[in-house]
Amino acid sequence: MTTASRSLYDDEHLAFRDSFSSFVDKELAPHHLEWEEAGIVPREIFARAGEYGFLGMSVPEQYGGGGIDDFRFNQVIGEVAAEAGLGGVALGLTLVNDITTPYFLAYCNDEQAARWLPGIASGELITAIAMTEPGTGSDLAGVATTAVKDGDEYILNGTKTFITNGINADLVIVVAKTDPTQRHSGMSLLVVERGMDGFERGRNLEKIGMHSQDTSELFFSDVRVPAANLLGEEGQGFTYLAANLAQERLSIAVFGVAMARAALGWTIDYVKEREAFGKPIGSFQNTKFVLAEVKTEVDVGQAYIDQSVLALNAGTLTPAEAAQAKYWCTDLQQRSIDRCLQLFGGYGYMMEYPIGRAYVDARVTSIYGGTNEIMKTIIAKSLDL
Repeated sequence: MTTASRSLYDDEHLAFRDSFSSFVDKELAPHHLEWEEAGIVPREIFARAGEYGFLGMSVPEQYGGGGIDDFRFNQVIGEVAAEAGLGGVALGLTLVNDITTPYFLAYCNDEQAARWLPGIASGELITAIAMTEPGTGSDLAGVATTAVKDGDEYILNGTKTFITNGINADLVIVVAKTDPTQRHSGMSLLVVERGMDGFERGRNLEKIGMHSQDTSELFFSDVRVPAANLLGEEGQGFTYLAANLAQERLSIAVFGVAMARAALGWTIDYVKEREAFGKPIGSFQNTKFVLAEVKTEVDVGQAYIDQSVLALNAGTLTPAEAAQAKYWCTDLQQRSIDRCLQLFGGYGYMMEYPIGRAYVDARVTSIYGGTNEIMKTIIAKSLDL
C-alpha cells in the first residue's frame, strides 16, 4: 500500500499529488540542505506555494483560495513532503494550511476576512500561532501574556517561545489573557501584525532537528493591538483552541506516519545495496524481521490516520481520537526511524543521509501540539475513569 494508491484518494487528489510532487522536486528539494544550514526557508517559497495553489486550499474562492474543505489535500502535502525528507520545510507550510488558517476561517468577521485571507492564500502573509511561553507549555490556561483593553485597542504584554514561523510570520495569532483573574474563560486571541510598535522577535532558536524551520521567541512590550484584530469574541480563546487542536494533532500524526513510511522506503533501498559478509544485508533474517515489523506498524497506523481524516472531513473526529492519532503515530515515527537507522549502521549517524535528518527531526513530534503524556490524559478522560 503506497500513499498514492490508497482508496482514500480520488482522481482529483492524485492529480493534486502529482502537481505538488513536481513543485517539491523543482522548488524545494534542490535547496533543502541549503535551508537546513541557514535555519530558515526564504519567504518567497510561501508565495510560490500560494501561486501554485498549495496554500489556502480551504480559503473561499472569493478571497483567492481553493474553496475546498477537504483535509485529504492537506494530507497529500504532508505525505509528499515526507517522502522527500523535508521535515522543517514541510512544517512551515503545514502550519499555515493545517493549523493557523482554520482560526482565520472560523473566527474572522467580514472585514478581517477581506483584510487577511487573500494574503494568506497567496502566501504573501505568512502566519503563526503563539501559545507557548517560557513558563507555560501544555497548560494553556496558565498563560501569563496579558491584553488590557484601552478604548478601541488592547495593550499587549508578554513573551512567547518556540514559535514556528516566528521569524517569517506577518500575522501572529497570540493567546493572551484579557481577564487575568480567570483561567480558561479569561483567554482571547489577538492577531499581531508585522511592524507593530513593541512587537520584537528574538533569536532564531537553534534546535537539534527541524533546522530549516524558523522557530523563535516573540516579545510584546505595550503593543497596541486594535480591537479590530480580536479573533472571534473576547474570553472565548480557550474554546477556539480546543476546537482547532484536533486538526492540529491529526496533521502531526499524518506527517508522523508519512515519515515512518519514507524511512522504511529509504532503508529497503539501502539494505538491498549494502553488503556485509559477502551478501546484501537485506538477506539477513534480522533485517527482514525488522522491516516486516516496521511495514506492518506503518500500514496499521496509516489505516487509523485515513479513518481519522475522513472523520475530520465529516465533522465527527473527537478530541480523544485526535489525541490517539497524535500520540500513537508520533511514537511510531520515532520508533520506526530509530529501527531503520540501525540498519544503516554508521552511515545512519551521518547528517548527509536523510535517515539521520529524519531521526533528529522526529524527536520533537511527541512534544509539540501537546505532549504525548497530555494526549494520554485526554484519552483517559474519554474513558470516564
